[in-house]
Amino acid sequence: MVSAQAPQSVPATPAGADGGVTRQQWKWTVLAGMASYLDAGSIVAISSGLSLFQAEWGLSDGMVGTLTAIGPNAIGAAIGAFVGGRLGDRLGRKRIYQYDLLVYAAAILVIAFATGPGMLFAGTFVVGLAVGADVPTSLALVGEFSPAKARGRLLGFTQVSWSLGPVVVLLLAWALADLGMLGIRIVFLSLFAASVVTYLLRRGMVESATWKAAARSDRAAAVRVGDLFRGPHLQAMLLTGGIYLFWNLAAGTNGTFTPYMINTLGAGDQAASVALTCASFALVILGSVVFYMRLADRSHRHRRVMWISGSLMQIAAYGVFLFADFTIPIIVFNVVLFGIGQALAGEAVYKTYSQELFPTMLRGTAQGITFGTSRVVLGIWSFFVPTLAATGITTVAAFLTVSLGVCAVIGLFLPDTTGKTLEQVEAERSAGRA
Repeated sequence: MVSAQAPQSVPATPAGADGGVTRQQWKWTVLAGMASYLDAGSIVAISSGLSLFQAEWGLSDGMVGTLTAIGPNAIGAAIGAFVGGRLGDRLGRKRIYQYDLLVYAAAILVIAFATGPGMLFAGTFVVGLAVGADVPTSLALVGEFSPAKARGRLLGFTQVSWSLGPVVVLLLAWALADLGMLGIRIVFLSLFAASVVTYLLRRGMVESATWKAAARSDRAAAVRVGDLFRGPHLQAMLLTGGIYLFWNLAAGTNGTFTPYMINTLGAGDQAASVALTCASFALVILGSVVFYMRLADRSHRHRRVMWISGSLMQIAAYGVFLFADFTIPIIVFNVVLFGIGQALAGEAVYKTYSQELFPTMLRGTAQGITFGTSRVVLGIWSFFVPTLAATGITTVAAFLTVSLGVCAVIGLFLPDTTGKTLEQVEAERSAGRA
């Protein structure tokens, strides 16, 4: 609970503007970053249970694709992001992130105690809605209270949270693999517990003063969603949306279907598939802490070098499947390159620029649109992955290699926003200088 003396909003000009981060800012970043933890954790929990659900209830390949398409990995999250991002701009960040976790917790319980496909599908869809609403509002909050010279560091930490969710979930799934369906139910109950604890701790968080100031300004009433589709805002939408769309096709397939493909294509058993996927996310954590969080705020050159290096690693990670068999040694090669590569040139980059390139009253809306659109496309793609994967890895790998190549090219056009305040970036872009 918040004491009577607690601040009622996050300071508009954060303490430590030179790059120092206060303990309070770290605490709020952790709590906001739990949106990413629960998002990725639920995606991978569903992934870990796909083969079990299929065997328990006789799901067809088409039903497996539908399950992954309607949930937190795709369409459910997309709808939540479209709505939650816009409401976060209109009503404030706190009104969204304060309550959506209750919806998440309820839906996770439905999955945990599902007695058939109906409950499984309904719970999965609502989980997607809840995390979709939380992500753009929570990330906007982090971007708005971060010091200008530590914004990449704090947003990079939310990517650590995003990867930690799958690591915890996958380790649980691995440890409980012998329990079959009971084990996967316990995995979902762990997410329920995490969401309830996060909800209780978030009750002490406050509204963004940056948003409050923008909402009170004379210009607030004149802001329209259509502004995002003109001038520099449209350019920013194409850059951030293009990056996330093409990168997320690979990341979403990796997170959701890798265990499934390892099992169905005979490369390894359930325990091996879970362990390899867990290692991939652990490498994202390592790369984020060692590289992205340390270098993202130093200079535009550092960001560019990370982008090129990470992009090449990810392209090689999936390109190798075009020339080599889908065996454990080759999968390990993929895991290492894609894990480190996405830490340098993946979602953390999208998160950082999505906060920097848009004005406050459109920040959540813009991210909701780009996040949601990419998840819709991923959902459509997810319908076809099980069927395509059943014939071999080559077609899937070729598509993902091309997608990562397109993402790499788009990222070369990202502007220099490193170390600048959000207000400075907005002014420069309005004047056509960034």
